[in-house]
Amino acid sequence: MRIVITGSSGLLGRHVASAAVAAGHDVLGIDTAPPPEGGWQHVSADLTDLGVALQLVRDADAVFHIAAIPRPTGRAAAEVFRTNMALAYNVIEAAALSGARRFVYASSFSIFGYPFFTKRPEQQYLPIDDNHPAGPQDAYGVSKWLGEEMVDAAVRRGAFTAVSLRMPWVQTPESFARDILPRRASGEAWKDLWAYVDARDAAAAFLLALEAPVEGHARVMISAADSYADEPSAELAARHFPKARQGALSGFASTFDLDNARRTLGYEPRHSWREYPAN
Repeated sequence: MRIVITGSSGLLGRHVASAAVAAGHDVLGIDTAPPPEGGWQHVSADLTDLGVALQLVRDADAVFHIAAIPRPTGRAAAEVFRTNMALAYNVIEAAALSGARRFVYASSFSIFGYPFFTKRPEQQYLPIDDNHPAGPQDAYGVSKWLGEEMVDAAVRRGAFTAVSLRMPWVQTPESFARDILPRRASGEAWKDLWAYVDARDAAAAFLLALEAPVEGHARVMISAADSYADEPSAELAARHFPKARQGALSGFASTFDLDNARRTLGYEPRHSWREYPAN
């Protein structure tokens, strides 16, 4: 299958591209920077230019849209919003005009307000699922939420079928010690809902989303099966979210409810930080 992958040089994008190539697909990766490793056809391009997007996103059976400024920190909020919205609109429009049959969108748990909020979100229940009301506050979270809505609009007009993957912090064994361990020690980890997903599991979810028998637009949360915390999840939820209704959170279970991902995609996370070397 011919797959166009935007943002293919980033941490998530290169794992997705590698997995797609390994599965036998013909991959075109598009990013402003070259990938750190090869294995697929690459074009360096700025997809905030609609003409460039229309030129490059063509003859695709499927489009995986991953390209985005991945957080609202270190950049002006207006730049984050403008860039992410232009990328989403242009790639969705190009995919629709190219005749792609499936669109897979890299969304984020930031649509629920985490972790970049100004006013603490009103968490209704844990574990959180795809039926929980969205409540983004920052430019990044709003851009991801509106990106899902633009995908929905394209699906309504019959452009393609689609899956939006709502992901927490994407990690690798190498990044975990650098990024997560300091975060866990900072006292701010609750703002992440202690959630993460291994990049290999995220890549597997994209391939499952490619083949899943989805009609319309499925919005699906994925994560690791466990939290990144070293305390039991139920105790953490009771301490930090005392007003939220608490469901099944046995042991170190993820605060993401993965039942919809299992039903819709057949997703089952395989990797845990507890198996990473030298944590």
